[in-house]
Amino acid sequence: MQQTDPSTIAGNGIKIPHIPAVGALILTILFFVLWRPLNPDRTIYIPLTEQVQTTVLENEHLPAVVGNASIEIVDGRKSLQSQVIESLDQPKPEDDVVKDEIDNAIAQDGNLVQYTVGRGDSLYGIMAQYGVNRADIYLLTKEYKQLANLRIGQQISWTTDREHNLKTFNWIISNNNIRIYERNGDDFTERTETREGIWQPFSISGNIDSNFVIDAKNSGLTSSEIATITKALQWQLDFRRLKKGDKFSVLLSREMLDNIHENSQLLAVRIQNGSKDYYAILAEDGAYYDINGDSLSQSFLRYPLDKQARISSPFNPRRLHPVTKKIAPHNGVDFAVSRGTPVLSVGEGEVVIAKYSGSAGNFIAIRHGRQYTTKYMHLDKILVKPGQQVKKGDKIGLSGNTGRSTGPHLHYELHINGQVVNPLTANLPVSSGLTGKSKTTFLEQLKDIKPKLAFSVTQKS
Repeated sequence: MQQTDPSTIAGNGIKIPHIPAVGALILTILFFVLWRPLNPDRTIYIPLTEQVQTTVLENEHLPAVVGNASIEIVDGRKSLQSQVIESLDQPKPEDDVVKDEIDNAIAQDGNLVQYTVGRGDSLYGIMAQYGVNRADIYLLTKEYKQLANLRIGQQISWTTDREHNLKTFNWIISNNNIRIYERNGDDFTERTETREGIWQPFSISGNIDSNFVIDAKNSGLTSSEIATITKALQWQLDFRRLKKGDKFSVLLSREMLDNIHENSQLLAVRIQNGSKDYYAILAEDGAYYDINGDSLSQSFLRYPLDKQARISSPFNPRRLHPVTKKIAPHNGVDFAVSRGTPVLSVGEGEVVIAKYSGSAGNFIAIRHGRQYTTKYMHLDKILVKPGQQVKKGDKIGLSGNTGRSTGPHLHYELHINGQVVNPLTANLPVSSGLTGKSKTTFLEQLKDIKPKLAFSVTQKS
């Protein structure tokens, strides 16, 4: 009996493909349909080269927490094809956050960063969050063990070069004692400056005629003092909304050298906006509180997500570009999340940018007070508008793969005082007030301070 070829239709000699071949074709079509990117006309993909796939990530096993879930830093060497995501995270130049006169008053001078030591701070933690070369921090702290003795309220400052290498570090131990550390080749040298300045109290009052910055300077306040005031009250008062007739009163301690003002410390400030008064009073812990001893800060979420996520690329200001072999900083953290994952605002603030912007794709920038800005990139959908006020935990968008990216993820950045910092380790504001003995001491001091904040002509106390 003659066997019939199943690929031949009896009587007409026409052949059809084998069933396995048909299945393979269907699977190929389905794979292409399901894989193709959302909004392909707006999305550019960077092919993964061998160099990109073998990039070693910093802090590859650092644990972190999102809500009740864990985040895993993935080692790029172990998960080449499925877990490495490369992207360009640069919005268009015209979409940078616009600065106003108050921002200019707060801005750091070039690469100079000034910092007041707070509760729980360590030198390594402070400088690492600002992206200073960790090898330099280690070298400095290893050679000079006394730097482990930073105290709350002390002032430190440092400068770096364009590649975040540490150049100088200043530590104001006391009003008349400053230690200066300077790079000398592959090492640091130390010298001490002893000042003979006299610290004197000053009381300065003024009225708003045009805007706070101009009128405060006209009253005798310096840019540094104005910056401290705006930082202290940034969560309570929008300084742009102060109007003609509003008043301010400031209590300072200034270091005078031969009748020249060198340094100062803000002790207290009162600003009257309409019929409402805003106070910031310095406490023993180096932080500012209102007249009830309550915190002036707003707390932040550490992460812009409420579900489990994997970090595909950590913050790395000294990242070596896998192709060009040049320093190409990664100024944020990449969370490898699927399209449509809710993205949350980490704090209360104002949406200043919400639009599609070049390689960053759908892009949101939020200002939180005066010191903090957060940025969210490669979103699938934007759910907020410029000028909108948002609260901590509000859903502002959905994660996606827009812009220049090789896979769905959220790129998240945190900027403090105009400096990009590591959002996983940065010191975020704490909203806890004074309690117990600290509060009792504070309220006793307030009895002497409050009368000195009466609105009057500028005078020396």
